[in-house]
Amino acid sequence: MNEQVILKATGVYKSFGATKALKNAELTITAGEIHGLIGENGSGKSTLSSIIAGAQPMDEGTMEYQGAAYCPKNIFDAIFQGIAMVGQEQCTFEDMTVAENIFVGKEDQFVKHGIVRTRKMVEEAKKILDRLGLEKIIPENRLKIYDFEQRKLVELASALYEEPKLLIIDETSTTLGQSGRKILYNNMFRLKEEKKSVLFISHDIDEIMEICDRVTILRDGNIICTMEKKDYDSHEMKQFMVGREIEENYYRTDYDGRLTDNIALDAQSISTELLDNISVQLHYGEILGIGGLTDCGMHELGQILFGLKKPLKGTVKTGDGTRIRNSSVALGKKMAYISKNRDKEALMLASTIQENICLPSLKRLRTGPVIRRKQEQKFAQEYAGLLQVKMDNINQNVMYLSGGNKQKVAVAKWLGTDADIYIFDCPTRGIDVGVQSDIYDLLEDLKKKGKAILMISEELPELIGMSDRILVLKEGKLSAEFPRDRELSESKLIQYII
Repeated sequence: MNEQVILKATGVYKSFGATKALKNAELTITAGEIHGLIGENGSGKSTLSSIIAGAQPMDEGTMEYQGAAYCPKNIFDAIFQGIAMVGQEQCTFEDMTVAENIFVGKEDQFVKHGIVRTRKMVEEAKKILDRLGLEKIIPENRLKIYDFEQRKLVELASALYEEPKLLIIDETSTTLGQSGRKILYNNMFRLKEEKKSVLFISHDIDEIMEICDRVTILRDGNIICTMEKKDYDSHEMKQFMVGREIEENYYRTDYDGRLTDNIALDAQSISTELLDNISVQLHYGEILGIGGLTDCGMHELGQILFGLKKPLKGTVKTGDGTRIRNSSVALGKKMAYISKNRDKEALMLASTIQENICLPSLKRLRTGPVIRRKQEQKFAQEYAGLLQVKMDNINQNVMYLSGGNKQKVAVAKWLGTDADIYIFDCPTRGIDVGVQSDIYDLLEDLKKKGKAILMISEELPELIGMSDRILVLKEGKLSAEFPRDRELSESKLIQYII
């Protein structure tokens, strides 16, 4: 590894109200390395990376970049100096074209005689998209026609266009499927070979150990340690992250996959532009896993089952024969849906934690025509506590939480409804190992209570570890079904996924 220091942060402090996000944080990144940054949700990872990327100022501390003092005025100043970032949440503009999104803040290079040369911008956008293997994304198209993964890849294209000396990837890999991750990894390794650097943030310990040359661990705003690759130990990393002992295997230990005859949901012959004649039955007391590549149709299937989208053909009915025509009917039949896209579909970002958690449960909280504030507050505190949401207080707006803590609120609000049928779409996306374990315990507890759980996931160990049955989708079709089996392996599933 080249030991030339490209960036050094020393004594960095940052507070948000009463919350001390960073306390005397230090980080050194050398040229030609992929440097991992891990920690629990709310540990300060995104705060530190956003300070480096110019998205917000630090309260105290110093930074050096390429041997000189570094204090970016904003993200565009950081980009100009050679530091670019791809964040964990969507940072694009839906009503602008792909090309306009790639060159946000960089439009001046296409201006001639006071007019933006749109054709030249489109040509340059196509070059970078083609270079990344994203030929299916058309520069002239509005971004809103593309899914969440494709939008994140457009952000990556924007970040890579200026060939940064330091690229920051904040939890982006969790939003990508296998093909998207391959594009991301290939470009990270290319930058490393060119003696440039990557700061890579992820909750996936195995991913960190495979990809990164060194890893720095944060806990509660403090730097715990920096580990060299030769010293990697996944168990030790998890302990450093959460400050307590973490069991290595936090999935289910039973292998009784017997199903009851009590059907919760019955979807027959579901077809859309993406799905082709899919039939699914979900039973009470079952965790049914659905897996595949990101664009296989599994996320759309979840939306159809909850009534958020209408299929071109086919029906979705509950066990008593009620047809799920829309989400209002689904809610009336005690169904819950936790979306993969938490910022746009699962949460009201400008509302408080209390308002988000209580919204689906207002009927439960009502006494006659009145909802008592103390009862509402107690309810929200209970479920925020159950998921260990790190917050200033229950009246904090959700937009100010870390990505992982937003996800906890999204799960907590539906647990509070005491639903009978749960559809979880990537329930542990962006959540640290400690809370993953808690969510798996909750899923198992819901199963023991006889609830019906459909879990859509892009993580094969999660599907194998938690499901009674696994349905695999490939290119919109059901390609395989697997019962719960201690001998079931990821390689066996992959044969039917790719």
